[in-house]
Amino acid sequence: MKVKVDGVKCVGYGLCEKLCPSVFKLDEFGFPQLPSDGLVPAADEDRAAQAIAQCPEHAISVVG
Repeated sequence: MKVKVDGVKCVGYGLCEKLCPSVFKLDEFGFPQLPSDGLVPAADEDRAAQAIAQCPEHAISVVG
């Protein structure tokens, strides 16, 4: 699974990092960065799916 964050939609709530910190890291302004180029380890797919589902702005999506 690979995810991306729409920087236009994201307003920096940070819920994604709380739900899946291995994939989403917040920058100094509170916006998520994808240190692994958006690749989600198999063990973290459930947590990443939760982050996608619970994003208040629907700014996270699965790519490909």
